[in-house]
Amino acid sequence: MAEPRTETTRDGVATLTKRDFTSDQEVRWCPGCGDYAILAAVQSFMPELGVEPHRTVFVSGIGCSGRFTYYMDTYGFHGIHGRAPALATGIAVANPDLSVWVVTGDGDALSIGGNHLIHALRRNVNMRILLFNNQIYGLTKGQYSPTSEEGKVTKSTPFGSVDHPFNPVALALGAEATFVARTIDNDRQHLTGVLREAAAHRGTAFVEIYQNCNVFNDGAFDLLREKSQGVHNQIRLVDGEPIVFDEGRRCVIVGDNGRPTIANTDEVDPEQIIVHDVDGRPSLPFSLAHLSSGPTEPTCIGVFRKFERPVYGEAVRDQLRRAEERLGKGDLRALLHGGDTWTVA
Repeated sequence: MAEPRTETTRDGVATLTKRDFTSDQEVRWCPGCGDYAILAAVQSFMPELGVEPHRTVFVSGIGCSGRFTYYMDTYGFHGIHGRAPALATGIAVANPDLSVWVVTGDGDALSIGGNHLIHALRRNVNMRILLFNNQIYGLTKGQYSPTSEEGKVTKSTPFGSVDHPFNPVALALGAEATFVARTIDNDRQHLTGVLREAAAHRGTAFVEIYQNCNVFNDGAFDLLREKSQGVHNQIRLVDGEPIVFDEGRRCVIVGDNGRPTIANTDEVDPEQIIVHDVDGRPSLPFSLAHLSSGPTEPTCIGVFRKFERPVYGEAVRDQLRRAEERLGKGDLRALLHGGDTWTVA
């Protein structure tokens, strides 16, 4: 890492700035890639946490998002395909004083890394996972990914994909993640707000970020990303508030089948409108995750669920402390040489 570049305020207290989290490496993504906006938002946001760069770690896997670790002037670990959550688990458990962030993509996290992802979520390791979802394999030049829509024509699916795609938010909710959210790359205010909540959460915070790949999947999220359309189609979830959108014209109610459905606000009783509850029954956020079949329909963004339960690293350290109190401090040499041993000539 470079030398600290903190600024000093009038009262002599050093404060962190965006420059403290910006490395000297040239940022190299395709011009127009949504990753630029996410990087700028994260670098600008990190000083808010008051956590110095040397106490921060970014871990990534393989994919366009894997470059992220080089552009943050923090500790970083660029792992192999899909293993970022596993690596981050070790880091977070071994050193609880570190702020641990995972940066991954839909291909990296949900294909070969799917198993590592769900186990990190169920264990509730104290880290934040940012999943950049562009619904395509970008680094390997445009093959379909686990989140590509059915019928998607790509180099690897010339007649259209026959796979049913993952819904990352629903997957995280199903794995009982304690914090699950979705946001959009080019909405700096919303993205930063979600990051702020994720950073304050104790346990695994999972954030799906719709990220435009302007080379291989351009426009996949235009219904939500473009201001002229997003104002009508972003269903912004706010804890404790009725779910209304489209400048108040539409809302989400419980339909005749018991599932959330979209209705015109002036055609329903206000009591029918669902009030969002991030810490309530899990069926509500799971149903909201399935309100749309994809980003080509009005789609929920914001925090779907947030609740507290034991954090994995804390439980591990507590178990070790109790074992030491009961059995005494362990002897690694005695363990390695105990029981059946043999010598290889």
